[in-house]
Amino acid sequence: MPGQSLSLTPHVYWAQRHGELFLRVDLSDVQKPDIKIIENSLFFRAHGHGAKGDNAYEFCLAFLEAVSSEPLFKTTERQVNITVKKMKSKWWDRLTKQEKKPIFLAPDFDRWLDESDAEMELKAKEEAEEINRMSVESRVRKNYSLFDTFHAVGDMMNICQILAILEVINPLLGLVRTALVPAIIQVIGRIMILFVVIGNQAEMQNKAAVFAVFYLWSIIEMFRYPYYMLSCIGTEWKILTWIRYTIWIPLYPLGVTSEAVCVVQSIPYFEETGRFTVQLPNPLNISFSFSYFLRGYLIMMFLGLFVNCRHLYKQRYKRLRPKKYKMY
Repeated sequence: MPGQSLSLTPHVYWAQRHGELFLRVDLSDVQKPDIKIIENSLFFRAHGHGAKGDNAYEFCLAFLEAVSSEPLFKTTERQVNITVKKMKSKWWDRLTKQEKKPIFLAPDFDRWLDESDAEMELKAKEEAEEINRMSVESRVRKNYSLFDTFHAVGDMMNICQILAILEVINPLLGLVRTALVPAIIQVIGRIMILFVVIGNQAEMQNKAAVFAVFYLWSIIEMFRYPYYMLSCIGTEWKILTWIRYTIWIPLYPLGVTSEAVCVVQSIPYFEETGRFTVQLPNPLNISFSFSYFLRGYLIMMFLGLFVNCRHLYKQRYKRLRPKKYKMY
């Protein structure tokens, strides 16, 4: 009838797996198909060459159960392939809610499997993925330490850092002769990073920066504490003395940089959770976000680095400078 537009429907072929649906639309030369899922119904509209020639084609399928609202599709010269994720991984008795199959819908025998075959395929796929995962782990096992460091040694680091408070208590009590301010800066800085920035945010505990922080802290102490232990018994190893007063030159800046990375990465988490945020007593309900403190703390970290490096430089010059001998 003149003036009446006929809705043309393409041939559609389908298959399924436990977690996915596969649709193949028999249309060629499709450029920009309009494909969307609304309330578990797929709507398709496109211009292409089908059974009725070069025309606009469309169809709608109301799926049997819930599916993802974001279909994946790929167009080729001969067809449009659509993949739809099931919300629950299970086998469907049919594709659509209506028991009677739409006339334009047919099984895709190129991809068709019955339930038992699909289960065997799924099991084989899972076994292959497990073998591949084990193979990858065997090749990159060392990289796992980058992300599991806190869970592996976090408790021990906590204990060691609590004991490190003695580095401040001992000079306060006069038990050892050492500069108090650099010790306070280092101990408080590490407590801040370990117990506040990392320990209070679970998301931070899987970051590679945590590995860098722990690694650099540990290398420094591997030479610092043996030097102090030998000094307590009046023994000095020149090579150890040189390392103790030299290794800080690369490691202290690297350590503070790693700590700064942890602080920067933690700021979004503190903003999202509101942890340690102080609610100010005011009618406008204004609060002081802990993230603001962390931004200021970044500046204090590098000021503390300057103080410590200046102190260590003076110590190094005093301990390692060439000795002048008197001429008689």
